[in-house]
This record gives sequence, C-alpha cells and structure tokens, in this order.
Amino acid sequence: MTTTSQQEVYRFLEDRFACAQACTECARACALRASLAEPDGPHDQDVLRRTGITCAEVCDATCRALSDQSGQKEAAIRGQAEWCLAVCLESAHVFDRDPGGEEAAQACRACARACADFVVTLS
Repeated sequence: MTTTSQQEVYRFLEDRFACAQACTECARACALRASLAEPDGPHDQDVLRRTGITCAEVCDATCRALSDQSGQKEAAIRGQAEWCLAVCLESAHVFDRDPGGEEAAQACRACARACADFVVTLS
C-alpha cells in the first residue's frame, strides 16, 4: 500500500467516524426537540415534532449503517449518507423557524456537513 492510498484510507475512516458521531449528536438533539413539542399543539408544533422524530430516525439509521462492518456496498453507504444529508438540511430549516430550535438546527447542519465530507471520500 502506498502512502497516498494509506492516507486515503485514514481519511475515509476518519470521515466515516466523524459522520457517525455527528449523526449520533444530531439524533439526540432532534429527539430532544421533538419531545419538547406539544403533541396536540398547533400545526407548527406537529410539524416540528414529526421533523425531529424523522431526523432522529434517519440519523440513527445512518450511524448504524456507518458502524456496520459487514462489507456494505459503497453505493448503499453513499445513498444513506446522502439521504441523511438531505433530511438534516430540511430539518435545520424547520428548526430555524422554531424559537429555541437553534441547537437542533446547528446539530443538523453539522451532521449534513459531516455527511457531505464523508461522501467526498467515497468518490
């Protein structure tokens, strides 16, 4: 293995770990935000709750996919990371409109960046 290919492997593993870690943090923040929304509250609260739950589930699934060492195909991992990126960006926009949703929005954006960085290593 050449030095360049070793560096590529290290970057891939570092970005994969960073993405999984960001997914875990985002899932926590989104689940917390969802739990603070009124279940029978106004329409905005329902959207907020559903968004938080969906984002948490997608981030959790992505983290599990990144942690799976069973030799998943690159296309499946790429698809999962790209899906997570899209959901996180959409969720960040929803949380931006919610007073008190700043932490969840920041976690979503950080996760989207980590997913984007990881996808680059797959190219």
